[in-house]
Amino acid sequence: MLPYPEIDPVAFSLGPLKVHWYGLTYLAGIVIGWWMAARHCRRPWSVVRREQIDDLVFYVALGVILGGRFGYSLFYGADKVAEDPLWLLRVWEGGMSFHGGFLGVLFAMYLFGRKHNISFGGLMDFIAPVVPVGLGLGRLGNFIGQELWGRPTEVPWAMVFPNDPLQLARHPSQLYQFALEGVLLLTIMLWYSRRPRPTWAVSGVFALSYGCIRFFVEFFREPDAHLGFQALGWMTRGQMLSLPMVALGLYLLWWSHRNAASAGAAKGGRHKR
Repeated sequence: MLPYPEIDPVAFSLGPLKVHWYGLTYLAGIVIGWWMAARHCRRPWSVVRREQIDDLVFYVALGVILGGRFGYSLFYGADKVAEDPLWLLRVWEGGMSFHGGFLGVLFAMYLFGRKHNISFGGLMDFIAPVVPVGLGLGRLGNFIGQELWGRPTEVPWAMVFPNDPLQLARHPSQLYQFALEGVLLLTIMLWYSRRPRPTWAVSGVFALSYGCIRFFVEFFREPDAHLGFQALGWMTRGQMLSLPMVALGLYLLWWSHRNAASAGAAKGGRHKR
């Protein structure tokens, strides 16, 4: 068994203000995403221009924070909001949902696309390769904050989290998610997006890959105590929310390549006339 590294969730204090590592990981994700987007917009097929990047990052950040927070309250924490509505404002205490953040970013990109006259699909394909950075860093924030730990296990790398009332050796599932949702997914997305793809194809790969990864890693993560297992007596809420993403990813890949093939056939037919 590995000892849990004693890391203070509070990175530093400025008078009465306490700055948590959880918040800093989100900030780091936004900054690194900003840098990556600025590099990716140099590609000839980019739908976003360099002068639009700052505005794009602002919209994405709002979508992630507002969508992630309200999504968590809807999917996982309705009881917390009912007991303490101001909890919604205390983002530094943790409690963010990827699926809620995903919906928030979808809406934010719809608004951004309308403002700048950019196709919705092109925008989603542009930001998809950047998202794993924020996902991975957010999981490190979960680990430092001792939240979302794993199920009991006897593997040699199990950890006892100090805030676990049962003091059981558990999977460090936050680190699994950092490696899979962060490092592995980032590798997949950078590899796939390295050259032009049909519109919505990059988004399809992201939705499919994330859905499969999240469904798998949920087998090692302790279900939320107030929710427990959901469908079939073994499926968690996270797995239930991931299945639609897998279906969406498969559909987007099929639809994007079908449209690309149809457009190519039509173009070829015109040339033969």
